[in-house]
Amino acid sequence: MEEVGLEAVKERSVKGIVALTTRTFFLQLVNFVGIFLLTIYLSPSVFGIFYVVSAVISFFTYFSDIGLAAALIQKKESLTDKDLQTTFTVQQILIITLVVMIFFFSNRIAKFYNLDHASLTLLQALAFSLLLTSLKTIPSVLLERKLEFQKLIIPQVAESVVFNAVAVYLAFKGRGVESFTYAVLARSVVGLVLIYIISPWKVGLAFSKESLKRLLKFGLPYQLNSFMALIKDDLMTIFLGKVIGPAGLGYLGWSKKWAEAPLRFFMDNVIKITFPAYSRLQDNPEKLKKAVGMSLFAIFSLVLPSIIGLSVVAPVLVQIIPKYIKWEPAILSLYLFGVSAIWAAISTPLTNLLNAVGKIKTTFKFMVGWTIATWIFVPVLAIKFGYNGIALYHALMGFSGFLVIYVIKKQIDIAIIENIKGPVISSLLMGVFSYFMINLLPHNFPSVMFIIVTSIIIYFFSLSLADREKTAFALENFRKIFKRQ
Repeated sequence: MEEVGLEAVKERSVKGIVALTTRTFFLQLVNFVGIFLLTIYLSPSVFGIFYVVSAVISFFTYFSDIGLAAALIQKKESLTDKDLQTTFTVQQILIITLVVMIFFFSNRIAKFYNLDHASLTLLQALAFSLLLTSLKTIPSVLLERKLEFQKLIIPQVAESVVFNAVAVYLAFKGRGVESFTYAVLARSVVGLVLIYIISPWKVGLAFSKESLKRLLKFGLPYQLNSFMALIKDDLMTIFLGKVIGPAGLGYLGWSKKWAEAPLRFFMDNVIKITFPAYSRLQDNPEKLKKAVGMSLFAIFSLVLPSIIGLSVVAPVLVQIIPKYIKWEPAILSLYLFGVSAIWAAISTPLTNLLNAVGKIKTTFKFMVGWTIATWIFVPVLAIKFGYNGIALYHALMGFSGFLVIYVIKKQIDIAIIENIKGPVISSLLMGVFSYFMINLLPHNFPSVMFIIVTSIIIYFFSLSLADREKTAFALENFRKIFKRQ
């Protein structure tokens, strides 16, 4: 397999970030409109059912992967046909076994959560979609190894359009939970077809003990981190579905989803590119250090103002959007998850760096600590304060980012404050302005739009003054990339 040189890594990384960010603007717009409409047509309890069923599937999904895909991306040497075919063969054996198990236990799961027939069908549809999704692994890995994210985004956009279109249409027709069932199946089929058109790969079955052993050296520790995340997040969601009920889980999911929307839009795009890019730069510490610094600046300069702005206008939007007042009880949770998301914008890129350079055991220790803390405190806070107590835990746990920074600086001396001070100053100025304006102007759509647009202008103007060098560097790179496209 053809490998990517250092200069190509730099060029394709920046190009990939721009491509993902610009092209996924449409994707995020589709998701925004889709979720917005679904939260109008569907009740919090229906959303709660979708979240708990998705968490059950995520729990089973863990056992369908042993970190081989991540190992293929992280591998320094060129990939061989045996690497790809062995990974594909092992994954298919695991996924087929998993899907059979889910169908076998589906009735018992439905009975435990008092799910109706429609919710049971959704569970089974999500299980079947795992099989289709697993077939996309190798074509996706090949694109990521080449840092060709502008191609990888095409099936993702198509999947999002199809899922939201089907779900919203059926929700509008009053189909409730069934809206998600048909949307999940349609999304899986479209994504599978498109990925093989964009990144053709001749499916082959093989098994190489030597190849598997080499890949598992990174894959298993990586998957152990995923296992900790599984226990910390998805297994906890399964537990909470019984403790706070579908409606409480719906409020929790709504606030968490909106508070973390900037992470999903901006940070995830950068993280997806930096993992293979950092992996290619493992033997070049200076370039790696510079790349990490620019990644932190790029993420924080977009995530922080988005979260602050959302927190300011959210209470007003809930009041003025028709049929949206039902989500007002989740506003406090939105604020708390916002605090957690701000810390995640720092700690997640840094733990991603540790994984990319092979320090997987270090991130595993963090995951163990976070998981233990979650299972100690979340049940207590959930029982005492409901979904707001869960959000409070996440806000407080965000401050553990200090530990991540401490560990990272012992490995690589990254000037973290230097890279985020500009966005922090500019975001605070923007936040103060928008807060006063939201209290001065009448609560209606024209006022909110005026505040949003004016706040964006103030933010980017102040950012260019607070950190002129990095802002100019970022804009120059973006200008070059756009000129080439």
